[in-house]
Amino acid sequence: MADESTTFEPVVGITMGDPGGIGPEIVVKALADPLLRRQAKYIIYGLDEQLEYAADQLEIEPYWLRFPHEKIIRDLPRQVVIADYDEYSVPPWLHQPSLVSGQASLHFCIDAIDAARAGILDAVVTAPISKESWHMADARWPGHTELLAERCYSQRKAMMFVAGPLKLALATIHEALFDVRNKFTIGCVFEPIDLLNDALKEFFGIGRPRIAVCGLNPHAGENGQFGDEEQRIISPAILLAQEAGIECYGPFAADTLFLKAARGAYDGVVAMYHDQGLIPVKLLAFDKAVNVTIGIPIIRTSPAHGTAFDIAGRGVASESSLKEAIRVAIEMARTRKCGKEKGHSHAD
Repeated sequence: MADESTTFEPVVGITMGDPGGIGPEIVVKALADPLLRRQAKYIIYGLDEQLEYAADQLEIEPYWLRFPHEKIIRDLPRQVVIADYDEYSVPPWLHQPSLVSGQASLHFCIDAIDAARAGILDAVVTAPISKESWHMADARWPGHTELLAERCYSQRKAMMFVAGPLKLALATIHEALFDVRNKFTIGCVFEPIDLLNDALKEFFGIGRPRIAVCGLNPHAGENGQFGDEEQRIISPAILLAQEAGIECYGPFAADTLFLKAARGAYDGVVAMYHDQGLIPVKLLAFDKAVNVTIGIPIIRTSPAHGTAFDIAGRGVASESSLKEAIRVAIEMARTRKCGKEKGHSHAD
């Protein structure tokens, strides 16, 4: 009997991102790979005009079929289709934040999220948006994560990164370093431990994940000599997780932990603040790091880079991170599908 995880062909939605950024170019480049195209079916939420322009510039023959975005369904007539939003017109030479780019990229994201919630998509991969463009479009969300949480009615969420052998979640995200202590609670440390544990099981097939937790201070506080957050906050959060049946350890000094985790001593790591986690992520996999939103009921991945307006339209942007985000989304969708099938057969 064939393995469900390999025979299942997921439907992956890809949002084009800000039309003025490198999104159109890297989407066209990524799916031009025939091996990747055969792994799933794809719906690109974007502007056909921008994709055609990018393909012409890159000398890539268009491989997709265009549909008005209002007529998109799960059963696709071709391996790649574009849900076209032709009500938006963005000049191909406009490589900067703009109102129309914000309106368009926001529309792509909302529709893809809703399609995933409705079962049309098995996963969503988002190309980079411009927070400034969204602000111009009066979006009430500063970025993808907040939009995803609200559209999915999720009270809990965390930012996770996959960087080669390292899988990492953050306790605090976009906070000024000196402001971290004001929002640093037992709950904000426990939550990413709990969500990472669930994600490693459901989406990566790890039966009993081993999770390591970073300290906040140098040498993990050295028994209170360099700060007491490890004793007051991080250790109680770890104990709470252990009492919930999670196999987690720490707090460990961050300067040695990531090397051990990358060599396989742990299945996942929880970092306390943005750069503590993102420096090893970018060092290990600068061109292939993937951002995953966990804690929401749908699968969402994205490349771990921005719109790169400065090089947009020049044909030099690397599609490596987007391709890896697509591969991770497919892996997550297949693992979840396989887990559900095994669960049903066990119940029967």
